[in-house]
Amino acid sequence: MKYTFSFLAVIALVLIAWLGSQIPGMQYLFGVAIPYLAIMIFLGGFVYRVVQWAKSPVPFSIPTTCGQGASLDFIKQDKLDCPTKTSEVVARMFLEIVTFRSLFRNTKSELHEGPKITYESSKWLWLFALIFHYSFLVVVIRHMRLFLNPVPAWLEFLDFLDAGAALQVGAPLLYATDLALVLGVVLLFGRRLVNRQVRYISLANDYFPLFLIFGIATTGILMRYFLRTNIDIISIKELLVGLVTFSPVFAAKIGSIFYIHLFLVSTLLIYFPFSKLMHLGGVFMSPTRNMANNSRAKRHINPWNDPTIKPHSYAGYEDEFREFMVDAGIPVEKELPPQKDE
Repeated sequence: MKYTFSFLAVIALVLIAWLGSQIPGMQYLFGVAIPYLAIMIFLGGFVYRVVQWAKSPVPFSIPTTCGQGASLDFIKQDKLDCPTKTSEVVARMFLEIVTFRSLFRNTKSELHEGPKITYESSKWLWLFALIFHYSFLVVVIRHMRLFLNPVPAWLEFLDFLDAGAALQVGAPLLYATDLALVLGVVLLFGRRLVNRQVRYISLANDYFPLFLIFGIATTGILMRYFLRTNIDIISIKELLVGLVTFSPVFAAKIGSIFYIHLFLVSTLLIYFPFSKLMHLGGVFMSPTRNMANNSRAKRHINPWNDPTIKPHSYAGYEDEFREFMVDAGIPVEKELPPQKDE
């Protein structure tokens, strides 16, 4: 039921856009008003979430560590897993964001008869995630050519590499990222169905973005490879360039499939800041990743502490309650002073 509800929600969005685009005058709503609203909600929500995370106090030093920390000089430190300097933290964050390093080092555990537990490598999830995220990134960047006039040379070159134009014959050229994006979504969705542990903890909001992205990719592929006669790419570019310059121009040749595609993209932008997809910004704000493991060398003060309350050391605590501690039989570091005879 969890993934059925998400699937039906995306189908409902498709029907809304399809039926709405058939009504005269509604093209402005789906082609201008909703995209502008989606962009404003996306930018405002994204900034709000990041600012809220940045304002949140971090009471303790809590970096995730899984290697040898800085210790004696003759003990080799694992500088990526236990960074103590800013440069080491930056290197760790870079590898985490660009190569999904922690996911690459992921392992899975299984309980067998005996009982016996085994740990195995789980690189396939890292590969699926890498394919999906980088394909999505290239697709988004490649779509910038629809908003720019003239198209920059570097964007044309990226388009050339993605299409493998030197190796393909015929038109339209097949983009590798189109196939990789769909493949990545299908594999990530299949993992949630096949793996019973992941299926058990998956919720409707885990399936909804997968179906939504699949719908966006599918409608985009339909426009490029199968329904080219139903749309006018020149009219679409005029509309999109007009959106960027705040002077949209409509043409009658824009087909319903484009409005469905644009409506699904707008829905994703609106949904993004309020969903788990915000890990895009959250990974930079995670104290388990962006903090140095230097609690032995640097004192971390809880920002929630009341500044009017002074720290109370153990020595001060013992001085205050030593007599009661001795009476209770609690060991003390300093004995009570000898009693004077009256």
